[in-house]
Amino acid sequence: MQSKGRGLLLVIAVISLSAVLGGIYGPSVRATSASTTDIQDSVKQFNRLVAVVQQNYTDPVDIDRAVYSGAIPGMLRVLDPHSAFFDRRQFAILKEDQRGRYFGVGMMVAPRDGRTVVLAPFVGSPAYKAGIRPGDVILKVDDVSTAGMSNAEVADRLKGRKGTVVNITIGREGHEEPLVFTITRDEIPRHAVDHVLHVRPGIGYVRVTQFNETTNTELSAALRQLDVAHLDGLVLDLRGNPGGLLNEGVAVADMFLEKQQLIVYHRGRSSQERRYTAQRGNNGVSVPLVILINGNSASASEIVAGAIQDHDRGLIVGEASFGKGLVQSVYGLSEDAGLALTTARYYTPSGRLIQRDYKAVSLYDYLYNRRNGNGAPEVRQTDSGRQVFGGGGITPDEVVAAPPYNQFQQRLLRRSVLWAFEIGVGGFTRYYLAQNPSIGKEFSVDAAVLAELRRYLDKEKIRFTEADLLENQDWLKRRIKRELFVSVFGLQEGFKVGLEDDPQVQRAIELLPQARALYEKARRTIAQRSGAAELPR
Repeated sequence: MQSKGRGLLLVIAVISLSAVLGGIYGPSVRATSASTTDIQDSVKQFNRLVAVVQQNYTDPVDIDRAVYSGAIPGMLRVLDPHSAFFDRRQFAILKEDQRGRYFGVGMMVAPRDGRTVVLAPFVGSPAYKAGIRPGDVILKVDDVSTAGMSNAEVADRLKGRKGTVVNITIGREGHEEPLVFTITRDEIPRHAVDHVLHVRPGIGYVRVTQFNETTNTELSAALRQLDVAHLDGLVLDLRGNPGGLLNEGVAVADMFLEKQQLIVYHRGRSSQERRYTAQRGNNGVSVPLVILINGNSASASEIVAGAIQDHDRGLIVGEASFGKGLVQSVYGLSEDAGLALTTARYYTPSGRLIQRDYKAVSLYDYLYNRRNGNGAPEVRQTDSGRQVFGGGGITPDEVVAAPPYNQFQQRLLRRSVLWAFEIGVGGFTRYYLAQNPSIGKEFSVDAAVLAELRRYLDKEKIRFTEADLLENQDWLKRRIKRELFVSVFGLQEGFKVGLEDDPQVQRAIELLPQARALYEKARRTIAQRSGAAELPR
């Protein structure tokens, strides 16, 4: 009964919160009273339903699980795809993501073949200093076998208070016996800006992976590191960035716009329109700017890209963004649980709705088949009069698709010869390092390395032809080098190798002169409209 009571109280808390929001901001007392009566009736019906299920279902019922994993998520799913309930563990992870730090050993892990493997340790973290490598298999944590554990359970065991010690037993290719690492946990930052470099002389590159509490500070430091005022161009990479905190997205856009330029506004049924403008401005820094986005760029990423595009401050390159323009307000509930409830919609400065349609399509299509259900796009104009489109995320000024894998490449990735994603290493990399434990930064993939690849493919009974290897030779060389550099020198060095043949990055660099011309034209247009000689500083 105690479990049942907790579940029901949480349902009532979620429903009541929605009622309170409607009651405070609703249009009339009568409407609010009727709504409250309906809610009370619904809760009574739900209580009866739970009692029938608990008394008559064929197996014992875990009411907490039925409520946390079924009733509440089901209720919120009827509303929209982004309102969500967070249980104790999920809410803790959400707060970690927002704060930008946690306590643990500092490495990314993922499931593979029924075990948890290391994708990569963060450079400078306790795991990195101890010598843990990408591809290592985590066999035990503090003498407790990880066999049968989920990836999340292993990750939880690796976390702990700062200064505490954890023993990690590792299986590594080339070592017959397991390796044991004794590691002292520390504070691990979740960096929002993870790569800062010059991709060419005078051309800066910054990747922002999320919008947490440190994004504004980290990006400011990155721009100082690059000496942004003296750059010939800047590429800001928001690909794969799912968004995060609104105020951090606004702060990032603020760095590049003029003072008082509109960044974004939002409004909803029960919330007044609120407008966010640039408060600091770019202080005269007019570096040509190109922003990279793709289908996994969402929310705050779209706010930044939309503001830059609408004001002609830079060019947007890549693939259409996700199209998440719903505002979620996060509320703490009882028992360390949380609720993210949609309360408004985002609009870009030109009036474009960012949110993609979700009512006319299935949840699967909304999440994974984004070409369906967008309908006719809305058309708006930028400051200089260019047409831009809304209602389906942010459409790039120049579409550059990520190149697809051919059949041979897919075969190698599917069999984990090479790793399918940016982070992590495949079987060949582990095999090669077992035979050749160290490489230098002058390393290149030559005929001898490709001969090792042939032997590995034969050993693993993976079919190939010499024509396959010849046709894919350049791709193989870059892919193998990147994975080896990730494993030996860390994520930053491996990432640099990956940028060398990234078609979206290379096209962004080529378009920087056009971005400069666009920005200058927009400034002249605005000056002419205002009758001023130049824009105010």
